[in-house]
Amino acid sequence: MNDRNLSQDSNAPDTQKDTLTDRLKGKVQEAAGEIRERAADAVHSSGEVAQEKVQEAVDAAKGVASDAMDRVKDHAKDKQQSGADFIGRFADDIREAARAFETDAPFAAKGISSAAAYVEDAGEKIRSGSFRELADGATDFAKRQPAAFLGLSALAGFAVVRFLRASDGGSSSQHNATTDEQV
Repeated sequence: MNDRNLSQDSNAPDTQKDTLTDRLKGKVQEAAGEIRERAADAVHSSGEVAQEKVQEAVDAAKGVASDAMDRVKDHAKDKQQSGADFIGRFADDIREAARAFETDAPFAAKGISSAAAYVEDAGEKIRSGSFRELADGATDFAKRQPAAFLGLSALAGFAVVRFLRASDGGSSSQHNATTDEQV
C-alpha cells in the first residue's frame, strides 16, 4: 500500500462518521418533527374534548336553571292563586258589611259595595297575573272615590292584621297555655 491508499483508508472512517452523523441528525430531526406533530394533534384533540365537555356543562347548567325557574314560577303561581282566593273571600266579607249598612246608611252601603266590587276585580286581576292593571285600577279608583278608597285601605289593614293573627294563632295559644301552666 502506498501513502495515498493509507491516507484514503484513514479518511474513510471520518467520512463514514460524517455520513452516519448526518443520517443520525436527519433521523433525530424527523423524530422531533413527528413528536411535534403528535403533540400538536394531542393538544388539538384535547382542546376539542375540553370544548365538548364545557358545552356539556353549559347545557347541564341551562337544564338545571330552567328546571329551577319552572319550579319558582309554579310556586309563585300557587301563591298568586292563594292570594287571589284570599282577596275573593275578603270581597265577600266587605259585601256582608255593606248589607249591614243598607238600612241605616244606604250611601255608605253603596260605597262599601263598590269597594267590594273593586276588591273582587283586583283578586281576578291578581289571579290572571296582570299586576300593572291592578296598580292602574287602584289609582283610578282612588281618584274616583277617595273616601271609599280610604275606607277600603283601613279595612285592608284590619284584614291583614286579622290574617297575621290567624296564621300566628297556634303559637300564641300554645304560648298562653304554657304560661298558664307555669303560674
